[in-house]
Amino acid sequence: MKGVYCLLIDVSKNTKIKIGALGEIFFKKGKYVYVGSAQNNILKRVERHIKKEKKIRWHIDYLLSSRNSEIKDVYYKKSGKEEECRIADRIAEDAVQVKGFGCSDCKCKSHLLFTKGNIIKIFKVLGMKKLELA
Repeated sequence: MKGVYCLLIDVSKNTKIKIGALGEIFFKKGKYVYVGSAQNNILKRVERHIKKEKKIRWHIDYLLSSRNSEIKDVYYKKSGKEEECRIADRIAEDAVQVKGFGCSDCKCKSHLLFTKGNIIKIFKVLGMKKLELA
C-alpha cells in the first residue's frame, strides 16, 4: 500500500542531535510528528523507522536512532506523494516546525513538528487511520 504516514514520536528528555547537513539541532522534551510518504509499501517503511540499528539515510533516522526518542504510534492515509506536504502544512498550523527537517525534496519548511495539541483529532479530520503495529 502506498501513501502518507505520520510517526508520533516521544522525545523523553531535552537532547541535541547532529542531523546530517542540518547540523546540531536541539530537541525539546515532548511530542513530535514526522510526516513522510512511502510510494511502494508503508508497512516496510514504518518497520524500518522502528528499528534502532539501521543505515542512516534520512533526517528522521538520526532522531529515531537516539536513545531519547521512541515511536509511540503511526497514522496513515492511502494517497499520492503530493498529500505529504498538505498534511505537513495542516499540522504546522497547530505546531512548531523544526526548520528544514525532512523536507529536502520539497518546498515545505519542515516535515517534523513539535506539538502540544490534540494531534489525533487533526489526523481524523485529515482522513488518516491508526496503523496497527505488530
